[in-house]
Amino acid sequence: MDEKKIYTVDDFGDEPEDEPNEHKIPAVIPKDDDEEDDDELVEVHFDESAAQVEMVEGDYGADQIQILEGLEAVRLRPGMYIGSTSERGLHHLVYEVVDNSIDEALAGFCTDINVTIEADNSITVSDNGRGIPVDMHESGKPAVEVVLTVLHAGGKFGDGGYKVSGGLHGVGVSVVNALSKSMEVEVRRDGKIYQIAFSRGETVSPLKVIGTAQDTGTKVHFLPDDEIFTVLEFNFDTLKHRLRELAFLNSGITITLADKREGGESREFHFDGGIKSFVEHLNRKKVAINPTPIYFNGRKDDAVVEVAMQYTDAYQENIFSYVNNINTEEGGMHLVGFKKALTKVANEFAKRHNLLKNSDSVLSGEDVREGLTAVISVKLHNPQFEGQTKTKLGNVEIRSLVNAVVNESLSEFFEENPTITKQILEKAVMAARAREAARKARELTRRKNALEVSSLPGKLADCSVKDPDKAEIYIVEGDSAGGSAKQGRDRRFQAILPLRGKILNVEKARLDKIFANAEIRTMITAFGTGISEDFDLSKRRYGKIIIMTDADVDGAHIRTLLLTFFYRYMKPLVEHGHVYIAQPPLYQIRKGKSHWYTYSDEELSRKLDEVGRDGATVQRYKGLGEMNPEQLWETTMDPMTRTMLRVEVNDAIEADELFTILMGDQVAPRRQFIEDNALLVKNLDI
Repeated sequence: MDEKKIYTVDDFGDEPEDEPNEHKIPAVIPKDDDEEDDDELVEVHFDESAAQVEMVEGDYGADQIQILEGLEAVRLRPGMYIGSTSERGLHHLVYEVVDNSIDEALAGFCTDINVTIEADNSITVSDNGRGIPVDMHESGKPAVEVVLTVLHAGGKFGDGGYKVSGGLHGVGVSVVNALSKSMEVEVRRDGKIYQIAFSRGETVSPLKVIGTAQDTGTKVHFLPDDEIFTVLEFNFDTLKHRLRELAFLNSGITITLADKREGGESREFHFDGGIKSFVEHLNRKKVAINPTPIYFNGRKDDAVVEVAMQYTDAYQENIFSYVNNINTEEGGMHLVGFKKALTKVANEFAKRHNLLKNSDSVLSGEDVREGLTAVISVKLHNPQFEGQTKTKLGNVEIRSLVNAVVNESLSEFFEENPTITKQILEKAVMAARAREAARKARELTRRKNALEVSSLPGKLADCSVKDPDKAEIYIVEGDSAGGSAKQGRDRRFQAILPLRGKILNVEKARLDKIFANAEIRTMITAFGTGISEDFDLSKRRYGKIIIMTDADVDGAHIRTLLLTFFYRYMKPLVEHGHVYIAQPPLYQIRKGKSHWYTYSDEELSRKLDEVGRDGATVQRYKGLGEMNPEQLWETTMDPMTRTMLRVEVNDAIEADELFTILMGDQVAPRRQFIEDNALLVKNLDI
């Protein structure tokens, strides 16, 4: 690291007098979450004789200023363009190329897109669009070469090429070229087949004619650069989910995914029902209140709005919004317009039909959206994106359009389908009653500010650091493990919260039942963020929330219950990378005076072959309580040696489906999931 920070004990507050830290190992704290490495550490030294922060810095002058030409910047800082050089960034390359084909479909010139994972883990994407232009550009190069070698070059910036474009939101196929060891592009256009080749963004074979063509289209074949990416193997399921999503959002087009690797499979996606079929797909594991999704659309000038919605007997809402096929995970004006109109129409109908007990009662938006699954898709010429991840739509005019479309169309549906509508709104009325009960319980869990400790749970062994970003809390299963963790921790930045038994399955409960659960109330109070509509990430008391459970069936169940709670009611904690899963060892090997820890059967076998099996003893840990405090610190809690998994949401749709299957009321989907995945289970203790 270029910069090294040395902290004194004053940065962490006074050392608590209880539970002396017998191991006296120098503490460390994680570095900021927005830096690249998940759990890289900044070294911390406690020096009671001085309060100082020492930084190691180099000279900074004009000779440190670099001007990067062409695609050099992409190769130097790939994470700035594709997010990461791991699995997520690798798959992003495919999405960028496919987006170009989708844009041709949006423009009305493409009906078929084929994506192939080749045997060598390279990718081929072909379409039957118009083909990238090959005529000479004003720069003196063929247009196709300009598109593939110059950042922000393409037909999506003016008014001539595309009225609607999703690719404009991405980083462009030139970035894919820069990060590929090799790329070959074939263009079928004007009765000819053109070919051009590149390596790491540089043209290695200029544009030439290699044959004749009866149709038009583009084929891109690329091999990701092993000098850039830490992961080079494409995941079929990851690509399948995104391509299926694109087929739902663009009714009528056919997208094929083929895997030519050993044991590979092929899938074809074509949905004439569009987002209506999308909603049916999302709810296929749930019980629907309105069997046929509600669908309507509207248009104003070049802007098009589509909405599909269906209510289920679940308690959670799932609304997915898109702009030009881009998943606007942070919402935006189109989502604001939808929610406002939905709440208004629902209250008007409820009052006209006397569904509310008091004339002055109103249903909140949260009440009306309970159990709702909806997809909102808008397509417009010039989307304006906001937010840290550029996934929030800022176009104010689209709010009015969506609001008007939903107001008119949903009011019409409600009046024409009174029986189903009353079922939907009776569910909302019950949600309102539960919300009022939850409001009263919620008051008991609120804290005046993040530094107040007087109302913290008695079972919480808090840490002394005052900065949430430097603090972490372990959620520990049982009093025995909690006792070891309390003794083994470094209390300056590690808090321990032991839970007794299994928390409530929130997938099957409303907020009032959730607040009635003592263990959940304890967590809400300790974290400081509130939950659901009241959630405020800025009030969190800890930068890391670490689930630490036993390596057995009960431990896995408790972990799943906790993850369900976090995902459904504290989702920003997961989305911003604050939730982790501890990885305690499965085995301890002892031989002579030495000992080692291993985390899997495979690692155990390998270690026994290094150190020799003769004279070695192996202990299998089934519970955290079997470890003494020093062992727990050494293996699972010391940031210098521990291994943790950060919980991420790579696919919100898949995550919702998985929680529904595992924790919902329907038994058949859960049985099928178990049967499909039984052979993948490792380290099962029953």
